[in-house]
Amino acid sequence: MRKTIAVVNQKGGVGKTTTAVNLAAGLALAERPTLLVDLDPQGNATTGLGIQKAGLYPTVYHVLLGAEPLDKALRPAWPPSLRVLPSDIDLVGAEIELVGIEHRESRLKHALESVDLDGWIIIDCPPSLGLLTINALVAADHVIVPVQCEYLSLRGLVQLENTLAMIRENLNPNVEIMGILPTMFDRRTLHAREAVEILEENFGDLVFKTRIKKTIRYAEAPVKGTSVLKYDPSGNAANAYRDLAKEVLNGAKARQHA
Repeated sequence: MRKTIAVVNQKGGVGKTTTAVNLAAGLALAERPTLLVDLDPQGNATTGLGIQKAGLYPTVYHVLLGAEPLDKALRPAWPPSLRVLPSDIDLVGAEIELVGIEHRESRLKHALESVDLDGWIIIDCPPSLGLLTINALVAADHVIVPVQCEYLSLRGLVQLENTLAMIRENLNPNVEIMGILPTMFDRRTLHAREAVEILEENFGDLVFKTRIKKTIRYAEAPVKGTSVLKYDPSGNAANAYRDLAKEVLNGAKARQHA
């Protein structure tokens, strides 16, 4: 059964793209075919998996505007069961161009419905709550929220929850938060530990057990054009995203049988 997960946080620099790329790779390794949708005009998920943006055509931009079919835009990645719907800077214009288009909030959902995939779709969203992110939330079954282990990062969750409530009421009544992922966790600092405690007090079981710790490996892997699971497969960074993939798989199975 297909499951679509949007990786969302309107705050930048929280490990959102790192999570989308490595979770997608982890799911592709662990179970079934996976599609990673790069919905961020910065295109970091695209380049992070070794896809060159120079002269790239078509991209998610052309798919959203209906200029090209989704299948034509897909690119292969590692592992072989992972494909990417790439992005580049052209996507900046989509926010404006989509405003005048019919069903502008559901363009991504309709495009994804055309792809033959019995597995996972992971959407890397831009650091905003604009029309691109709304398209992701309308297309998604679940949301994963990476949250940096700092007090200021926690405050943005309220705004995201309000946006989700609006999406449920008007556009996609079934979307729900699958989990909140603590990122950039440094166990040595009291600040980070207290931030996680606040998350758990407020969101309980919605907080993933996996903690994404600070390490240079997450910066090094994209330079090599791959996920950390391929770059350093036996390291702690790769193990963390394997653990997250297991939590996602187990959570999906639990909901399926609930």
